[in-house]
Amino acid sequence: MINCIAVKKNLELQIDCPLDELMGEDIKWYWIDFNQPTEEEILELDRTLHFHPLAIEDCIHKLQRPKLDYYDEYSFFVTHSLEEMNYEKEEINFFLGENYIVSFHHQKSKEVYDVWQRLKASKKVNKWDQNLVLYHIIDKLVDNYFPLVYRLEEILDKLENNTNKMSMEQLLDELFDTRHHLLKLRHTVTPMRDLVYRMLNSHRLRGIKQRQEYFADIYDHLLKLTEMIDANREITNDIRDSYLSLNSHQTNRIMKVLTVITTIFMPLTFIAGVYGMNFEHMPELTWKYGYFVILFIMLNIGIWMFIWFRNKGWFD
Repeated sequence: MINCIAVKKNLELQIDCPLDELMGEDIKWYWIDFNQPTEEEILELDRTLHFHPLAIEDCIHKLQRPKLDYYDEYSFFVTHSLEEMNYEKEEINFFLGENYIVSFHHQKSKEVYDVWQRLKASKKVNKWDQNLVLYHIIDKLVDNYFPLVYRLEEILDKLENNTNKMSMEQLLDELFDTRHHLLKLRHTVTPMRDLVYRMLNSHRLRGIKQRQEYFADIYDHLLKLTEMIDANREITNDIRDSYLSLNSHQTNRIMKVLTVITTIFMPLTFIAGVYGMNFEHMPELTWKYGYFVILFIMLNIGIWMFIWFRNKGWFD
């Protein structure tokens, strides 16, 4: 679907006008949105708008890295949004010219829709232009990263305190899933930060230069997001190391108990083995009280060794 909105020189807003009418002399600036376009509609990028084949190819092939390319009469932007449920990246492309902006996305974009509706309902059309549209969309893209990071922080807090009483295996599985989501966020936020940095320092984007404080605010948000993601990744390392250390400590305690039990039974097993050989000339075997005396000796050895190990602090 191709949606068009144009602002005339008399500041009248024209919605859903044909593409060929956008080139009229009475048009101040316009916005074309390619929303889940068909193959036939994609041809309009070349047939009507005459964009460079490489830029069109980047639009067709999904999941390019966020970037900024310069062409003679326009600039081409690749940005990423993040799917709320599984943190998958979704690409939104922009062509920014002197009096137009063209947005292109293969999936529905809440950010583009919100800005589109905001422009349609605006009573101050004179304050809008193509650069402000780009700012509002990127600003919403970045703002929508924050809830994802906050959600992962809550998950990490629950994992650290183990509020759900999960087993060690479940905790580690959940921890590595969270770390994987953080990695996905990092692979989106860091290139977006670099993109906005290039936009702020570009001498060819005069419209963005005039609104530098707005885009600088987006850059500050991206810096904050980068720091939050890196900090949370460090937390996952600390939690992982703590769990592994705790698991190793518990294993050592179990091995210590088993070692103590084995050590106590070693002399008892030796005595039982000696008197289990059943040689004919073993005088203790024919003694009336030999069985009870040996049991008494074995019991005392076991008690004495238990007390000795406890005094040594082996059971602490």
